[in-house]
Amino acid sequence: MLRLAALAVTSALAAAAAGPLPPLPLGRLLATPDRLTIAMADTGTRRLDREFRLECDPVGGDHPWKEQSCARLDQLAQEGKDPFAPVSQRQVCSLQHGGPATARITGTWHGQRVDATFRRTNGCEISRWDELEPLLPPGRS
Repeated sequence: MLRLAALAVTSALAAAAAGPLPPLPLGRLLATPDRLTIAMADTGTRRLDREFRLECDPVGGDHPWKEQSCARLDQLAQEGKDPFAPVSQRQVCSLQHGGPATARITGTWHGQRVDATFRRTNGCEISRWDELEPLLPPGRS
């Protein structure tokens, strides 16, 4: 019994002398993986008019530009931007048409649910689409 108590005290002293342990990255371990489904139509390129999967951290999926797309999303997040936020209803937008292309992005990004629709129906929506290149392909007019 005394040996067990001595071992416990010795172990506690050794742990205290070693200093505090670094914090575990529990936030990242418990976080929902970044997984997006991108469904595109009427892009002007047949091979892009379909559904793609994109995973980031680690990069995966069948999106044709997965590494660049994940890098772009990370860049927007570092700039404090929400890449999937809709255009503000108060924003004044030019009356131009950027073509019939549409995209719907669903899934999870940085622990948040994503369900966003993109169109090229006016200047604001065109800019919003273009900001996500190469996740979304260059639009046609």
